[in-house]
Amino acid sequence: MCETKMLKIGLLGGMAWPSTLEYYRIINETVNLSLGGTHSAEILLDSLDMAVIEAIQQQEKWDELGAYLRYHADVFLREVDFILICSNTMHKVAETLEVGGHKILHIADTVGTAIQNAGLKKVGLLGTRFTMKETFYRERLAQMGIETVIPSDEACQEIDRIIFEELCRNEILGSSKMYFLAVISDLVRKQGVEGIILGCTEIPLLVMQGDTDIPLFNTLECHATAAAEQAISQYV
Repeated sequence: MCETKMLKIGLLGGMAWPSTLEYYRIINETVNLSLGGTHSAEILLDSLDMAVIEAIQQQEKWDELGAYLRYHADVFLREVDFILICSNTMHKVAETLEVGGHKILHIADTVGTAIQNAGLKKVGLLGTRFTMKETFYRERLAQMGIETVIPSDEACQEIDRIIFEELCRNEILGSSKMYFLAVISDLVRKQGVEGIILGCTEIPLLVMQGDTDIPLFNTLECHATAAAEQAISQYV
């Protein structure tokens, strides 16, 4: 058996499946770019049923969601070196997994590092209504010296609708892209943000850096790239 010192990544995916495809692609491309040849990442994927998660989310039964995610994460015990939760919103229950002994690469930490590296202090946050309005994400960034602001209540509601009714179903509509770009412009003009966090792993399927001059922080890309770099950090 060929022995390497590449760390094995556990992906808790399917939240939703279109973005999990991007995680798999970016991680493998980053590993191959660094190591060359036919190298690819060592990954174990557990793809969950998004409909189950969405139903529990809408009832805001976070303890139940934490138990559900930990049940699936326990499949990884002794099999992987660290875990990625392929969803911004589900990091609300990340501590439940950490208490269970799982090593979690937290998505907010990776995007926070990218924001710091860009020299920015104030950013806008787009995502599900849970990610935008609850404090688990913004407080983690605040600990890194980053101020985070969110859109109006009306905009939060519409962004949440687009995510669940369109993007999670792999429906990409031009009208929704224009709406997101209008919200981004409004945050820059009225709130003075210096950049925008695409704080749902499906949003980069709709809005890309080429669509606007304001710096966009693709949380999926930040998370997946950091995972690949961690996986090969001890490779010899």
